[in-house]
Amino acid sequence: MHFSKSLTVLCLSSFVVSHALKAQDHYDALRYSYTSPMGTARSMGFGNALGSVGGDFATLSVNPAGIGIYRTSEVMFTPSLKFSSVQSSYLGATNTDQHTRFNLNNLGIVFTYAQKGNRYDKSNWKAVSVGLGFNRIADFSRNYYYNGLMKGDGDNYSSFSEIFVDDANLYNNVTTPGNLGYLGYQSYLVDYDPNYNSYFTYADWRTGLNQKRSMEERGGINEVVLSLGGNYKEKLMLGATLGIPVIRYKRDAYFQEDDASGDPNNSFHSFRYSERLNTSGVGANLKLGAIYKPSDYFRAGVAIHTPTIYGMSDIFNESLTANTEAYAGITTVSNPENRFNYTLFTPWKGIISATAMLGKYGFITVDYEFVDYSSARFRFQNNYRENERVRNQDIRKNYQSASNFRVGIEGKLDNFLLRGGFGYYGSPYSSQPNGSRYDYSAGAGYRYNSFFADIAWVQSVGDSYEKPYTLLPPVTTPTATLSGKRSQMVITVGWKM
Repeated sequence: MHFSKSLTVLCLSSFVVSHALKAQDHYDALRYSYTSPMGTARSMGFGNALGSVGGDFATLSVNPAGIGIYRTSEVMFTPSLKFSSVQSSYLGATNTDQHTRFNLNNLGIVFTYAQKGNRYDKSNWKAVSVGLGFNRIADFSRNYYYNGLMKGDGDNYSSFSEIFVDDANLYNNVTTPGNLGYLGYQSYLVDYDPNYNSYFTYADWRTGLNQKRSMEERGGINEVVLSLGGNYKEKLMLGATLGIPVIRYKRDAYFQEDDASGDPNNSFHSFRYSERLNTSGVGANLKLGAIYKPSDYFRAGVAIHTPTIYGMSDIFNESLTANTEAYAGITTVSNPENRFNYTLFTPWKGIISATAMLGKYGFITVDYEFVDYSSARFRFQNNYRENERVRNQDIRKNYQSASNFRVGIEGKLDNFLLRGGFGYYGSPYSSQPNGSRYDYSAGAGYRYNSFFADIAWVQSVGDSYEKPYTLLPPVTTPTATLSGKRSQMVITVGWKM
């Protein structure tokens, strides 16, 4: 079994980090760094290609110079209905799970002071606006599961229960609550072999294990925005946004293994490892932008987003239920609740954009966005500096920079507007064949006096990847592919003042 190989790498402690930091890994860093605007129905209808269009509240989270386009004050809100499905592939098996959820994507108000008459002619600053509200920039809600048969011998085969074995062998601390070795040993799933001077698991992948991972995720990131911008000589729009993103994330998950050998006397029937994570965080960032309008038919924009500095708090609970048949029966063991505070730095982001205006008939617009996901960083407390180094090394190893493109069009006929858009979000993964996301959108709008309403439909498709567990080298654990499809129907209702 693998426990003898584990002994040869006990000195490689950098491959195992403190269990107190179990919930903080490179998957978490990507989750909170992988953001995209989900503001108004108007912006989503033309693919959120907002970098040089402006005049929409969602632009405060993309290029704040867009607030300089405003000529009147307005208030708006955007409810949304999301439909998501995830098709998983793991060990040759395929499964699909679905989920529906209601959210509020946007709520905001813009106060605009625009010069008129002689003051307009004499003043260089034609309008000044202040915006306050929030835009949703990430949604974590999804359900998925995957399963498959693990059977064979060698370093490509393993049991999830070996994480308990590795922890017990490394730290030999199986009687004190708070670590994985304790869960495995006290549930009788893991035992000690004096002949090898090592711990081992009763779950035998050589005779076959049916593995299953189930996940339920909830939450998202709502970015509170406070923006100031203005219009200089009808040529240059400048703006700045103070962003205060608020994270709420909840995860309920379990990993289960069942004996596939059919042997009722091998001291193993099944086990289920359950975990619950609640994460909250508040951050701060600054967005600066400019839009230059050399003529009435063309606009160009540029924006830069500083890293978001998050103060994060995790509450983590875990338990293990094992059925070792006649050896010890069914046993459930829990670790004490773990609370951990830390800091996360997300990557810089840069955006350039251009818009061709079609007179009174609409526009065509395009955004290019660059973000380096490998530059995200954790900052832990002083006594976890080595763990911090290992986690940040994992981020650099697993992720890369990505180029994102958004293209949109809006056509206008009297009081009615039609929109369409496309978005390509490059893969953040450095070692996977594909991880790009594609957004397809369509929408419509209506304007009447001071009232406006917009509706949009957006469909996103893309792959993500996860390893349900990681073991000490040379053991290679399997990867699950999660092919996600998310559809959103959003409606914005607003009034100009």
